[in-house]
Amino acid sequence: MIETLVYGDGGVERRAGTTEAELRAALAASDTTWVRATEATPAELGRVADAADLHPLSVEDIRNDVRPKTEQFPGYTFVLVKDADLRRGEGSFEEEIELLPVGVYVGDDWLVTASPGRVPAVGRVWDAALRGDGRLLGRGPDFAAYRVIDALVDEYFRILDSIEDAIEAVEEQVLVSTEIDTLERINSVRRDLLAFRKVAWPTREAVNVLARGDPDQVAEATEKYYRDVYDHLVQAVDLTETYRDLTTGARDIYLNTVSQSTNEVMKTLTVIAVIFLPLTFVAGVFGMNFDTAQPFNMPELAWPFAYPAAMLGMALVALLLFAYFRAVEYL
Repeated sequence: MIETLVYGDGGVERRAGTTEAELRAALAASDTTWVRATEATPAELGRVADAADLHPLSVEDIRNDVRPKTEQFPGYTFVLVKDADLRRGEGSFEEEIELLPVGVYVGDDWLVTASPGRVPAVGRVWDAALRGDGRLLGRGPDFAAYRVIDALVDEYFRILDSIEDAIEAVEEQVLVSTEIDTLERINSVRRDLLAFRKVAWPTREAVNVLARGDPDQVAEATEKYYRDVYDHLVQAVDLTETYRDLTTGARDIYLNTVSQSTNEVMKTLTVIAVIFLPLTFVAGVFGMNFDTAQPFNMPELAWPFAYPAAMLGMALVALLLFAYFRAVEYL
């Protein structure tokens, strides 16, 4: 779907045309023109690219899994950013980060945003322009691009808040549970952080190019706004590294807890084996059944109290060993 706005100090005009000729006419308007391609098909992207004279490689980046970046082309600056959202993964009960590329093309007096899906952050800025937001209408396309990028970056902090909540839940769980589900939750959070880090790092570098004012399409008065977005991304990257350390610590605690639990089980089994070892020895000796008529063949078997004496002796040995292990705190 292709939509077009022409706005300036005089107000906002919504254009209905979506053909290449109509788009060229809108982009040639004296005021600022914003063309938004939402859930764009290859044909729609092609019409927008032809109307704005966009390089085919910059259009191809929207359809491919390319890391965020800023590139300068003759007549415009191309910024590729990612919309990130937490959604429940297929075949999993855990939420996973889903990424959607958003292409932002900033010309001297026009702006083009394009994405293969619906991006709520871009929609909010678009609605602000439709409402006649004076802070947006009185500035050029570089400021509208800033508002779009800033809205996308704000979504990053919502994701980080969700990840922080998941980390707190995991930290509480590792102290009381050694179930395998706990480790799976830790690994799920680590995967989310890794996916987020792959977005935040290059986005920070891409925005830094705009914050320095390298592109001709970014006015000096707008650079400070991009620097603010850059600061937010630096904070997001720092939080990502902090959360990765926390998940690593939670995983170490989990593994130590599992190891300690295993040691306790092995210690208990060892104590039981030691207690029954002498009993097994006694039972084995008296179970050889040699002929008692021979003088050296276990005369105790002929004693009337041999069986109760043997049982009492084994019980006494077991109790003594149990008391010893309790005294040395093995049990």
